[in-house]
Amino acid sequence: MRRLVTSLALLAALAGCSRKESRPAEAEVAPRGGTSAKADAPGAILFFSADVRGYLGPCGCSENMRGGIARAASQVKEAGKGALPVLYVDGGDSLFGSPTLKPEQVPQEERKAQALAEAMKRMGLTVRAVGELDDARGADFRRGLGLPELAPGGEKVLAAGARKVGVVSASDAAGLKQASAKARAGGAHFVVGLFHGTLEDAQRAAATPELGVDLVLATHTASEFDGEQNKLTRDAVPVVALQSKGRSLLRVDLSYGAKPGRFTAQKTAEDAEKEAASIDRRMELLDREINLPGVDPQLKSLKQQKREELVARRQALLTAPVAAAGDTDSFTLRFVPLESTLPSDPDAQAVVNTYDADVGKMNLAWAKEHGQDCPAPQKGQAAFVGSAACAECHADTFPVWEASKHTRAWKTLEEVGKQFHLNCTSCHVTGWEQPGGVCRLDKVAGRENVGCESCHGPGSLHVEDPSTDNITARPGQDVCVTCHNRENSPHFDFATYLPKILGPGHGKPLEVKRKP
Repeated sequence: MRRLVTSLALLAALAGCSRKESRPAEAEVAPRGGTSAKADAPGAILFFSADVRGYLGPCGCSENMRGGIARAASQVKEAGKGALPVLYVDGGDSLFGSPTLKPEQVPQEERKAQALAEAMKRMGLTVRAVGELDDARGADFRRGLGLPELAPGGEKVLAAGARKVGVVSASDAAGLKQASAKARAGGAHFVVGLFHGTLEDAQRAAATPELGVDLVLATHTASEFDGEQNKLTRDAVPVVALQSKGRSLLRVDLSYGAKPGRFTAQKTAEDAEKEAASIDRRMELLDREINLPGVDPQLKSLKQQKREELVARRQALLTAPVAAAGDTDSFTLRFVPLESTLPSDPDAQAVVNTYDADVGKMNLAWAKEHGQDCPAPQKGQAAFVGSAACAECHADTFPVWEASKHTRAWKTLEEVGKQFHLNCTSCHVTGWEQPGGVCRLDKVAGRENVGCESCHGPGSLHVEDPSTDNITARPGQDVCVTCHNRENSPHFDFATYLPKILGPGHGKPLEVKRKP
């Protein structure tokens, strides 16, 4: 997304797990919308996702958040309307966000994985690799989703017009080399290595002489927030890492020459690349301005309109046909950021909508049957008393709180039907999963919204003996970023946001009313 980049063309590989004895190649997988008319096409378009981490879409807490399986589906299906065959491949680590789940998370996360799998099928998924995040509910659950899987060390050959594309899966250089050799033997002209490892590990593997792959996609990040940007290294074998959580796709345009030959990476037009980089910088600035708390609504609307125009301009650059590079086989690589103003595919969106309708009911039912109350505070430990208790002594500060979005936090969830989604609840109630707080979705009543104790801590000791020693009088940035983190509030800046929740009696001196 940061830049429009060079990329590649692909070709086919054999299928199945690697075994000591060789096996005949599996039947080739037809490209999306594959018809006889596309069988001899002079190129192909490949889309890749990876490290989706169980995200059907962004949380929606901030303006212009990227991502969403329905937006990804729209990109793939729109490309499929053209003359070239389209293949969609997933690199793995996509079904779940964590290798282990708490009992209360199981219903929601299983249902989400099912929704992701269904959406991928509707996108025409041709093959996907498997990472440990896909096995949070075990291999049997994963296989039961019915997705076309590529085992570690395996290879798959895919028809892609007049050439064949090989997709291989490995976690080290030796595995890539062995699988790519099998793919080439199976007729693959262009080979993509799905490398289960970080970008740095993939770069080291790509430096192996005669590796046999044309492109390496690093499909795994070391932590949840390591995949914040799309990355490309322009070595002899290009290495790519996608922005995590389904926020971007990788698009690879293949162009075929007069005769099959080794693919070379073709740079995008210099002017187009510079324009895309300029658009990215302008959009980043607009995002910060649009998300400023208290921004004038009319100004915000104007800036949002300008941003939408920039998205449309960049999208035109990202989807423009790639000119063939003469008589040789070549490929071009481009990142496709899934911006909030891009269209969503109706079929995939219907899957997401059904999930949203189901999961809240499932979570609430689980809480009623299996939920456990939070443990009581230990002796001498403060308990939650509610914001009303604070008002008895701090009535002058309440107009400041009531004017903030904190006091409407629960309502914002209700408006989109996500008040019982476990990914959302913790930052929209007071005392979530804390001693004496709320640990059950069916017992949220009275704890809705971001109240005084969300920032200042439980207040029972302070109510009994008002003192700055038994309350967090001035919460710092570390308190705010528990919710205003990169996931939920990517444009958060403590120094900018703090003044918006301060006022007389709440971080500022009380206004003294003088007698006339």
